[in-house]
Amino acid sequence: MTTVNLLLLSLGFGAVPAFLSEATGKGLSQLQIGYLDDARIPYAGKPGARAERDRLTVAGYAVVDISAAQQDLEEIATTLDRVDAVYVAGGNTFALLWALRRAGAGDLLAERVRASLPYIGCSAGAVVVGPTIAPVEGLDDPADAPGRVDPRGLELIDTVVLPHADGQLPAYPAELIESVRRTYESRHHVTTLADDQALLVCGEQQVVVASDY
Repeated sequence: MTTVNLLLLSLGFGAVPAFLSEATGKGLSQLQIGYLDDARIPYAGKPGARAERDRLTVAGYAVVDISAAQQDLEEIATTLDRVDAVYVAGGNTFALLWALRRAGAGDLLAERVRASLPYIGCSAGAVVVGPTIAPVEGLDDPADAPGRVDPRGLELIDTVVLPHADGQLPAYPAELIESVRRTYESRHHVTTLADDQALLVCGEQQVVVASDY
């Protein structure tokens, strides 16, 4: 039975190197990371739009860009089959899921992750792997997606991740995150993450770990 390996970040990058080393068994110089940034569609061209990609390259990783909105499935499949891990960047969760659902890239990605491709998701990239993205409607504007979105997530895990729970980012005050958690916890298992935390998933095991800036 294949074990899924996921590292779900709120914001901090600190847990990434150890995760990649453990999940792939390779050194930094040997690794290629597929970088999918469709969550940034509403912010294209704005300052900081490529900050997460820059963080990977500064750390020394070779990065291969993936766009679920612009590439066909065959091209995405070819890239996923040659990279050592995939990193799904943060931004607008609804825009991300719209892109993943547009031509089936979400199913393809989930298939590869279930077949052992290590997955790193930050913020929106962490939310989208759960059973639903409905709880973040109060955090991300669904209208920023290019089209209407079925809120069903990729269903790789059974919990809904709520990032930025410590209120360090002005757009996501802690009181708002707590209100969302209380609203949805009777319907879904919810995991809140501070910006210096990550959810590490290995098969059926899920543990919150430190992930500093």
